[in-house]
Amino acid sequence: MSSIIVILAVAILTLLLGFAGGIWYRKRHYEEVLDAATQTAAGILAQARKDADAKKKEIILEAKEDSHKYRGEVESELKDRRSEIQKQENRMLQREEIIDRKDSMLEKRETKISQREKQLDVDQQKLLTKKNEVTSLVQEQRDKLEEVAALTQDEARDIIFKQTREKLNHELAIMIKDSEAEAQATADRTAKDLISQAIQRSAADMVSETTVSVVSLPNEEMKGRIIGREGRNIRTLETLTGIDLIIDDTPEAVVLSGFDPVRREIAKLALEKLIQDGRIHPARIEEMVEKATKEMDAKIREKGEEVIFDLGLHSMHPDLIKTIGRLNYRTSYGQNVLDHSLEVAKISGVLASELGEDVTMAKRAGLLHDIGKAVDHEVDGSHVEIGVELAKKYKESKTVINTIASHHGDVEPESIIAVLVAAADTISAARPGARSESLENYIHRLEKLENISNEFEGVQKSYAIQAGREVRVIVRPNEVNDIEVTVLARDIKNKIENELEYPGHIKVTVIRETRAIEYAK
Repeated sequence: MSSIIVILAVAILTLLLGFAGGIWYRKRHYEEVLDAATQTAAGILAQARKDADAKKKEIILEAKEDSHKYRGEVESELKDRRSEIQKQENRMLQREEIIDRKDSMLEKRETKISQREKQLDVDQQKLLTKKNEVTSLVQEQRDKLEEVAALTQDEARDIIFKQTREKLNHELAIMIKDSEAEAQATADRTAKDLISQAIQRSAADMVSETTVSVVSLPNEEMKGRIIGREGRNIRTLETLTGIDLIIDDTPEAVVLSGFDPVRREIAKLALEKLIQDGRIHPARIEEMVEKATKEMDAKIREKGEEVIFDLGLHSMHPDLIKTIGRLNYRTSYGQNVLDHSLEVAKISGVLASELGEDVTMAKRAGLLHDIGKAVDHEVDGSHVEIGVELAKKYKESKTVINTIASHHGDVEPESIIAVLVAAADTISAARPGARSESLENYIHRLEKLENISNEFEGVQKSYAIQAGREVRVIVRPNEVNDIEVTVLARDIKNKIENELEYPGHIKVTVIRETRAIEYAK
């Protein structure tokens, strides 16, 4: 037991000694490590201080260099500014010298001007005195002349002006007649060549088919009766209708030529009645032309009613129906406007039925979309504006009015029907062979030719005939005398040359006719 205790005591003592030795060894090792770290830190600190001192010196040197550089730049800039300021001062001094010289010159000029003004005042007073003297002398002479002539100054002036005007008008008319006669003698062949070349370049089958009508004759003898003695019958018919009658070698036929289909149809009806009646003379021609005009009005109304019945439309104003019938005698780019409107109405109806819209309203709007073209040659404005006014006048619905106004994109469509009609209008106009632009230009030129002639004072009516190669102007005999007729023809000719483009020559014929009519009772 005692040995165990001894062993335990030795073991405990050994542990204690080992523990104490370990502690001492670790302390000694820590002290050595701490000394080494302290020395290392001191070396790093010393090196850092050396590096900081070197960096500080380097920064100070760079700062000094930058300071010297900036100072040099500033001094250079200041030098440049001083130089510029010196230049400006020199310029200011020069300007001051110039201004001083100008002031001196202006003072001299003012002195001269004041002297001249004084001299002018003196001269003006002298002139005023002389003017008064001359005025009094002139008045004395005028009083003496009026006393001798028994006329006042205004009366004498009016007499002189009237005599001078009449003399000048007479001489002008004589000169115009002489010039025209000379020009006609030398230019007739050239005019024929130019006109034939223009017709060959511009004529087309479409124009021929839409501007010419043929009237059959029972025999060749009828041609002579239509012409009449010295051509008075054919002249009367052409004057009353504005249509050119072509009587050539074609057996048993007379050709009626004119760009207005209504006039041409009236002339055709009148000529057929005259041929059937057999009595052909100026008075009978006037009667038949009047009857043909009335029949034409009835025919136009019947055509409008036929179209309305064909489309199944109802409750339309009678005057509007007649206006629709007039579209049958109106063309647009060679296309019959009534046929075009009828086609648009049918296409619009089909499109509306497919979309579930009002078919009747679509047909009505399609038929009336170009209604303004029936009277656009009589009323100012585009056919869209005229059509809108007509639709409002005859109490058409807002849908129809908007369709007319929007079918060319002038305003925005407010309904599906307006869009359908615009599409149908494009389809009808764009199909191959539907339109001929050359015909439209041709008709527009002839209408412009007539409008130019109608603008002159004293003109009753005018007709473009011979495919636009001649315009016949009928004047009021109580407003235009025989001398003024020649002057009027020349004025119309000048205005046509200035405002119209045309191939070849255009003959201007002014007709003045006086009639006396009485009725025996």
